[in-house]
Amino acid sequence: MDQGRQVFSVDLLERYASKNRGMITCMAAGNDVIVLGTSKGWIIRHDFGVGNSYDIDLSVGRTGEQSIHKVFVDPGGSHCIATVTGVGGAETFYTHAKWPKPRVLSRLKGLLVNAVAWNRQQITEVSTKEIILGTHDGQLFEMAVDEKDKREKYIKFLFELEELPEAFMALQMEAASTSSGMRYYVMAVTPTRLYSFTGIGTLESVFASYKERAVHFMELPGEIPNSELHFFIKQRRAVHFAWLSGTGIYHGGLNFGAQHSYPNGDENFVESKALLDYSKLSDGSEVVKPSSMALSEFHFLLLIGNKVKVVNRISEQIIEELQFDITADSASRGIIGLCSDASAGLYYAYDQNSIFQVSVIDESRDMWKVYLDLKVYAAALANCRDPLQRDQVYLVQAEAAFTDKEYLRAASFYAKINYVISFEEVTLKFISINEPEALRTFLLHKLDTLSKDDKCQITMISTWATELYLDKINRLLLEDDTAIENRNSEYHSVIQEFRAFMSDCKDVLDEATTMKLLESYGRVEELVYFANLKEQYEIVVHHYIQQGEAKKALEVLQKSSVSDELQYKFAPDLIMLDAYETVEAWMANKNLNPRRLITAMMRYSSEPHAKNETHEVIKYLEFCVQRLHNEDPGIHNLLLSLYAKQEDDSALLRFLQCKFGKGRENGPEFFYDPKYALRLCLKEKRTRACVHIYSMMSMHEEAVALALQIDPELAMAEADKVEDDEDLRKKLWLMVAKHVVKQEKGAKRENIRKAIAFLKETDGLLKIEDILPFFPDFALIDDFKEAICSSLEDYNKQIEQLKEEMNDATRGADNIRNDISALTQRYAVIDRDEECGVCKRKILMMTGDFRMAQGYSSAGPLAPFYVFPCGHSFHAQCLITHVTSCAHEEQAEHILDLQKQLTLLGSETRRDINGNRSDEPITSTTTADKLRSELDDAIASECPFCGELMINEITLPFIKPEETQHSASWDLRPQTNLANQRTISLPV
Repeated sequence: MDQGRQVFSVDLLERYASKNRGMITCMAAGNDVIVLGTSKGWIIRHDFGVGNSYDIDLSVGRTGEQSIHKVFVDPGGSHCIATVTGVGGAETFYTHAKWPKPRVLSRLKGLLVNAVAWNRQQITEVSTKEIILGTHDGQLFEMAVDEKDKREKYIKFLFELEELPEAFMALQMEAASTSSGMRYYVMAVTPTRLYSFTGIGTLESVFASYKERAVHFMELPGEIPNSELHFFIKQRRAVHFAWLSGTGIYHGGLNFGAQHSYPNGDENFVESKALLDYSKLSDGSEVVKPSSMALSEFHFLLLIGNKVKVVNRISEQIIEELQFDITADSASRGIIGLCSDASAGLYYAYDQNSIFQVSVIDESRDMWKVYLDLKVYAAALANCRDPLQRDQVYLVQAEAAFTDKEYLRAASFYAKINYVISFEEVTLKFISINEPEALRTFLLHKLDTLSKDDKCQITMISTWATELYLDKINRLLLEDDTAIENRNSEYHSVIQEFRAFMSDCKDVLDEATTMKLLESYGRVEELVYFANLKEQYEIVVHHYIQQGEAKKALEVLQKSSVSDELQYKFAPDLIMLDAYETVEAWMANKNLNPRRLITAMMRYSSEPHAKNETHEVIKYLEFCVQRLHNEDPGIHNLLLSLYAKQEDDSALLRFLQCKFGKGRENGPEFFYDPKYALRLCLKEKRTRACVHIYSMMSMHEEAVALALQIDPELAMAEADKVEDDEDLRKKLWLMVAKHVVKQEKGAKRENIRKAIAFLKETDGLLKIEDILPFFPDFALIDDFKEAICSSLEDYNKQIEQLKEEMNDATRGADNIRNDISALTQRYAVIDRDEECGVCKRKILMMTGDFRMAQGYSSAGPLAPFYVFPCGHSFHAQCLITHVTSCAHEEQAEHILDLQKQLTLLGSETRRDINGNRSDEPITSTTTADKLRSELDDAIASECPFCGELMINEITLPFIKPEETQHSASWDLRPQTNLANQRTISLPV
C-alpha cells in the first residue's frame, strides 16, 4: 500500500453543530442532510445541499429531562424518525422535511426503537412506503407514512424474538421485483446474533411464514458497546455488508439474485463470508473493540477511542489512522460515533459538539496490489488503472504458472505483457526448456495483443507460428502412422487449427515465404488452401486438375474474384475431364468470350463420342447462338462444322435456314461464312445443305442442278424462288423440265402426259414449244395435239391484245397532236391596268419606261412579259430577277447563264413580244429558240407566287443577311439625355 498518499481525509464540518440545544447524542445522514439528536430532546436538521438548518423540540409536553436516544434519516433526506427517552418512558416521533412539527407515533408509545430499515428501492419524497422498526424488546414492526396524510398509514407487528430475547440493534432491508411478486431481504442484528429473513409477498406474509420455519441466524457471542450492521450501497443496490459484533467484524458479499436454496427453506443471499478478528487491530497489545463503524467499498472505518482506524476489507490490514481536532470541552467523551451518507458517498464522525467529515480520496487506487498479494488475479486486473499495473499482474500469473510447469497457461499470460518483460526473454524461456507448444501458444496470443500498426512484428510472429504448426504436424505424423486415417486424432485437430490460423492471418503472412515453407514441408493441401486464401487461384485450379477433381476446380473458377483468363487457360483440360460440368459452368458465366474457348471445344470435338451421347460443345454453341445471340463468325462456323459431321442433317438444315441476324438494321441475316459452309457440306456430302447454300448465294443454276440429283421437287422449289429475273427463272424451269422428260421411263404417251402436267405446274412460264426439243425426233405430233392447240390459242389471244394496245396508242397520239395544235392558239386577256407581281408597274408599259430584258425582242413599244393561268403577270426581267433570288445557287447560275448565252447570240428571236411562237415549223428551231425554251422552263414552268418556289420560301428568314444593317436601324435604344426632350400634350 502506498503510504505516502492518504485514502481518507478528515475535515471539520461544523464546530458547534448542537446550537446550545444540549450535547449531541446521536446522528444520521442522507443525501447531504444531517440530523442530530441532543441531550435536551432537540433534533437539529442541517441541509448542506440548500445551505439551511432548523431545529425541533421533541420534549415539548414531557416532564423532566428528555434525551434523543436514536435518530434515523432515509437515503433521500426527506423522512426522519427519532426516539426520545426520559422520565415518562420512550416515545417515537416522525417528521418530514416539509413539516414544521413532528408527529407522535402513538402505537409505539413505551417502545424504545433502536433500528429502522428503509425500503431504498421504493421510497419516495412523499411516502416512506413500508419500513421496518426494531425495538429494544426484540420486536419488529412495519410502518408506512405518506407526507400528505400528516400521520402514519399503519403500524403492524411483524416478529418477536422468543428463543433468545435480545434488543434489535440495527436493521437493513433490500427489495427486488420478481415475476412472482416482490421479494424482500431483511438482515437484523442483536448484540450476539445476525438474523436473515427473506420471502416473496408482503412483509407481513414473509415474517408470518417464520412461525412455521426456523429463522436463519449467525451467532457470534461476545460483548460489544454497540452492535452495528452496515450495507455498502452501489448504484442503489447493496453489494456487501459488515456486522460489528462482539467477536469481530463479520462481513461478506450480498447477492440478491441468487436462486440456490438451503435446508430449512431459507435463501441465503450472503456469499464470500469472512470474520475480521479484533486481535489484528491491536499490534500485540490489549485488544480494544471498536465503539462504532462505517463501511466503504474496500475499507472498514473503525472508531477506537478518539481515532478512526482504516482497515482494508480485503487484506484486513490497517492502512492509516484518522485524527480529529477535538475541543477541550469535548475531550472527556471524545468521538461518540460514526455514520455514513450512502447517497453522497460521505462519512461523518461526531463528538458532543462538533461534526467532522471523512472524505474518500480514491480508495481503490492500490486495490490491484492488495488483490495481487492475495493472488485474486481477476479482481486485481479489474482494479488496475494502467497497462503497467496490468503487466505486473500478468507477470505474477505467468511466473506462477511457469513455476508449476503449466507452460501453456504461462504462455497465454506472458503474451499479454507489453512492458515489464521483453518478447525475446519470453521466447528464450520456452526454447530453453524445449516447449514448442508453449512457444506457439505464446506467439498466437501475442498476435492478438499487437496493434495493426505493428505490421513487421505481426508478419514475423505469424511466419514463426506457421513454421511451428508445420513442425507439430510432421511430428504427429511421425509419432502415429494411423493419424491420417483417424479423423478424430490430434493430427486432424491441429490441421483444422492451422487452417483457421492461416485464414485469420492471410493478410499479414508474406505470400512467397509462406508458400515456400508449406512446399518445403510437403504440405500440398495446405499450400492449396493458402493459395485459395491469397486468391492465387491458378495454383488451386492446377492442383485440382492434377487430382482429376474438375468439379472443385470449376467451383473455384466460378468465384466472382477469379479472372476469366483462368477460365480460358484451363478450359481444354477441364472439358476433357468433365465436359458436362465444364459446359454448365461456361453457360452460367455469361461474361465469357466463346471465341476464346474454341481451342478447348475443338479438342473435345476431335475425340470420338457415342451415338446417343450428348455433344456438350454443340449444346454450348447452341446456347451462345440462340440465347446469347452471339454474332461471332467463328462460333457459327464451328457449330456448322459439328452439325455437318452428324449423321442426321436435320439440325444442319435448321441451322442454315435460321436467320439469326434478321430484323437488325443494315446487318447480315447469318453470321457463318457461306463459302466455308459450302466447302464443308460438299466434303461431308450434305447435298440438301449444299442446295440451300447455293440458293442463298444466288447460285440458282448450281442449286437446281444439284437438287435434281436427289429430289426434283426440291429442284422445282429452288427454281420457283427466283422472282425478279424472269429469264433466269425460265432457264431454271427448263433445266427441271429437261430432267423430268429425260427421267421418265414409261410408255411414250404416258411420258407426254406427265410432261404436259409439268407444264401446268410452271404457271404458264413454259410453253409446249419450250420442251419439244427435249423429246426424241420420232415422237408423233398427235401426242402433243392438245398442248399445241392450247399454245396456239394463247398466242392468238396475245396477238389480239397487242392489236388493241396499238389502236389505243394511235388514238393517244392523235389526241396529243390535237392538244398541241390547240395550244398554239391559246391566249390570255390582259387588263390595261394589270401590274407586274414584282415591280408593281403596269404590264402594258412602253419599253422606253422599262429596260428591255436581255435575250428578248420586243414587239412594238411593249416590254416582254409572262402571264400565268393563275392570273399573275410579270415582266420578263422582273421574273428572272425574282426567281434567281429565291432559287438555290446552282439553279440561279443556270438561269443567268442561259440569259447570257441568249444575249451573246445576238440573233433575232423567233418569239414575239407576247411570247407567241413564230409560224415556222418546229423542226427548224434555232439555237436561240432552244435556249429561250430552256429559259422558259427554268423561270416559267410554274407561277412563282403559286408554285413550289413560294412554298420553299417559308424556310427563309424574314430579314435577309444583306438587310441586317437596315433592320438594326429600327432597334429601340435608351435615351441618354432626357433633359433636352420636350413633352407635347396631345388633346384628348
